[in-house]
Amino acid sequence: MKVLVTGATGFIGRQLTLALAEQGYEVKALCRNTNHPYLIKHLNIEPVAGNILYRQSLARAMQGCDQVYHTAAMAKMWCRNPDDYHETNVVGTRNVLEIAASTGVQKVVYTSTCGVWGPTIKHPMSENDPRIAGFPIAYERTKYLAEIEVQNFVKQGMQVVTVNPSRVYGEGPVTESNTVGKMVSAYLRGKWRFIPGNGEQVANYAFLSDVVDGHMAAMEKGSSGERYILGGEDISFNAFFDTVYQVSGKRHHLFHLPLKAIEAYSHIEKLKTQLTGLRPFFLPEFAERLKYDQKYSSQKAINQLGYRITPFTEGMHKTINYLKHA
Repeated sequence: MKVLVTGATGFIGRQLTLALAEQGYEVKALCRNTNHPYLIKHLNIEPVAGNILYRQSLARAMQGCDQVYHTAAMAKMWCRNPDDYHETNVVGTRNVLEIAASTGVQKVVYTSTCGVWGPTIKHPMSENDPRIAGFPIAYERTKYLAEIEVQNFVKQGMQVVTVNPSRVYGEGPVTESNTVGKMVSAYLRGKWRFIPGNGEQVANYAFLSDVVDGHMAAMEKGSSGERYILGGEDISFNAFFDTVYQVSGKRHHLFHLPLKAIEAYSHIEKLKTQLTGLRPFFLPEFAERLKYDQKYSSQKAINQLGYRITPFTEGMHKTINYLKHA
């Protein structure tokens, strides 16, 4: 069976192409640069030059494919042109779905994010819970709008399943969108020195291999029009860095940086960017997010897809081992 993976050089996409190839699928790996260093080489992987914003390249890539995994997205914290988020995440997704419908693709799995639910107050969010805050972060807003595009195509009879990974970590390259990898890598090198606030803020961490397995399970078992949270354990910043220390054996003194100080710094960074055009290190909307938990439940995926969660300590051990030898 032929399948297309968009975003094949991304953190999730590259590992997904390998997993599919190793299961015997003929995988078309869509990427803008077929010589990209993160593109995995395998007998069952065919690199295809293209871009989800170029419909002709999408049509060529999807020719003969039965399934499409749409993982490509603009996931950076900042873009020089803010419209890039909407173009890539919303228009790009619409293009993928329209071409898939016209070329006879049987089923699409769309990779969204738990960010569409945003912050949580007390209990972990599940798929049917409403968002309780606005959309100050462009990535989350445009991924939410992309989910609306998905639902429009589902209403027209198209088979599309949405998966919502939480904060993904694991064995893969440290890129700008791999925020967990950046933190762990910096800690190992002695360059990460602070914990936000009192360190009790909680986020949900999903191991990459689990998320990849969840994508394939969603293609096989997921019901069209449904969303499935692919998460892991809810972990505080304090517990996160304690685990990194315990697993790596490297103890670095970390200090708790008040959230007000982080917020003040983020405004300085925003002003710097406005005046110079230089990339910011941090922005106010992300500083605001640190005030809240991000707890999510994967129970629906566990029940309906057979999704499994790797214990955080085990996943972090594999991650750190990878980073030490990368």
